[in-house]
Amino acid sequence: MKSAVEQLATYKSVHLNPKNIRTHFVGVPLIIWSAFLMFGTLRFAWQDYQISAAMVLTLVVLAYYMALHMRLALGLVLFILPVLYTSELVVHSEHPFIIAISLFVIGWVIQFVGHKYEKAKPAFVDDLNQLLIGPFFLMAEVYFMMGWERELEEAITPIAIEKRRALEDKRRANEKR
Repeated sequence: MKSAVEQLATYKSVHLNPKNIRTHFVGVPLIIWSAFLMFGTLRFAWQDYQISAAMVLTLVVLAYYMALHMRLALGLVLFILPVLYTSELVVHSEHPFIIAISLFVIGWVIQFVGHKYEKAKPAFVDDLNQLLIGPFFLMAEVYFMMGWERELEEAITPIAIEKRRALEDKRRANEKR
């Protein structure tokens, strides 16, 4: 498993533009909430309880985040548990899947607008695991804004800038062909 520094540096390499990062603070939560709602519609019984795929996903994703970086994972617990709770409430509405798909599409449109500012493709295009790193990255950005995890920020930023330079050099080389 790649380290938190490696994962965050890769993600940040295509998220250096502040406008792009701001769009992600809207788009990523919409996508996450809608995905939890979609997974919440997949239900099964376990003993006397109704369990949703979203509940299982919560455990798996939080375990992954905890393996990457415990302090960031604690912030993500505070984000994901309300997402799970509110999406579980909407699962029981009349058209949860239509709501989920609508918000999912809106979230992705916002993401792609952000990447127009960035002039870089989304990180997941080259590594699907980066889909899980989006929320992790945003939590890191929140921590950085609060003055927390300075060592982590100082570790990932130069790597991200170097990765971005390499991506741009590769793009320029391909354009010359």
